[in-house]
Amino acid sequence: MKTQADQAPPSAGSNARPASQVSATLGGEKQGLPERLALGAFIAVPFLALLAAVPVAWGWGLGWRDLAITTVMYFTTCHGITVGFHRFFTHRSFKAGRVLKIAMAVAGSLAVEGPVVRWVADHRKHHKFSDQSGDPHSPWRYGESVPALLKGLWWAHMGWLFDSEQTPQHIYAPDLVKDRDIRTVSRLFWLWTSISMLLPPLVGGLASWSWQGALTAFFWGSLVRVALLHHVTWSINSICHAIGERPFRSRDRSGNVWWLAVLSCGESWHNLHHADPTSARHGVLRGQLDSSARLIRWFEQAGWARDVRWPNAGRIDARRVA
Repeated sequence: MKTQADQAPPSAGSNARPASQVSATLGGEKQGLPERLALGAFIAVPFLALLAAVPVAWGWGLGWRDLAITTVMYFTTCHGITVGFHRFFTHRSFKAGRVLKIAMAVAGSLAVEGPVVRWVADHRKHHKFSDQSGDPHSPWRYGESVPALLKGLWWAHMGWLFDSEQTPQHIYAPDLVKDRDIRTVSRLFWLWTSISMLLPPLVGGLASWSWQGALTAFFWGSLVRVALLHHVTWSINSICHAIGERPFRSRDRSGNVWWLAVLSCGESWHNLHHADPTSARHGVLRGQLDSSARLIRWFEQAGWARDVRWPNAGRIDARRVA
């Protein structure tokens, strides 16, 4: 049964469409057993590869070629999520033309975190009910005792992905449902997943001209890279809503976790983000690295992005904790 939270999201207005009109967008609103088993397998296999990374590296090493492929794929797909799925599609922190819009949708899809429309709908619902009833992935879901928080951290990190009730996309992301380009990218998620997993071994095999080069590139550039990015992204949902500094006022428990900043491409400066969700920069204080904001700045300088919502001193000071 859908909760009342699902029935009254922000800015749905007259754009909301019946679910029957958008059922092909992202696999519908409910997950069946096959989909949940597939999701579990896709999480488990890369995670096991990540656990095996240390003994594999100890046994026969991690070469510069594999490191380069993994690094390029990681930060390309990470910025596809942070700049594209999050700051552009979810929060509209800037405007972009059609080519950049599609490129960001594809780059984010290569992260294998789900089709763009579903991702955005989930995140918009999270912001509407952050750390309250209705939040899809709050670590405080079960209470504040230690056992409850441990259970909540598991839920916020990855347990929520198995929830059979899915966020209604036609209600929480009506703008994307109406966008023909984004509907197409979203429905082709299977294609972007295949490319994401097969591109590293293709490059590694051609660069080394060997099957071994393809195999090691698949291990590091596909399995390990996807697992690492998944857990970094999920850590924003779990860790950054349980611990961290909170220099800005927000209506939830979002915190800044500095040691996740580089791997999360600036997303772990999470307290400012929840205090000012449409800001194109999350790391606004001295020394807070935010590569996603830097990339948006480059897009702006190249004329590809416009009307960027950069934070100014007044907006920052107005949100500081007294």
